[in-house]
Amino acid sequence: MGILIWILFGALVGYIASLIMKTDGGLLPNILIGIVGAVIGGIIMKFFGQSGVQGFNLYSTVVAVLGACILIGIVRSVGRA
Repeated sequence: MGILIWILFGALVGYIASLIMKTDGGLLPNILIGIVGAVIGGIIMKFFGQSGVQGFNLYSTVVAVLGACILIGIVRSVGRA
């Protein structure tokens, strides 16, 4: 994927994850959360023998949202400690 697609994908995924996890960050944090979440989701899926994020499609979006929600949960738990 090109850099522009990663930014758009990250923004979409970050926004969806922020709605699910009930956080309010803004555009730049949503983009970062979405991109890092896609990487985390891809690593998790490869661990289970599935493909990771492979484009701008529904499967990749679900994988990336899963990773982004995990990232938000980790940040919340570390922030409380």
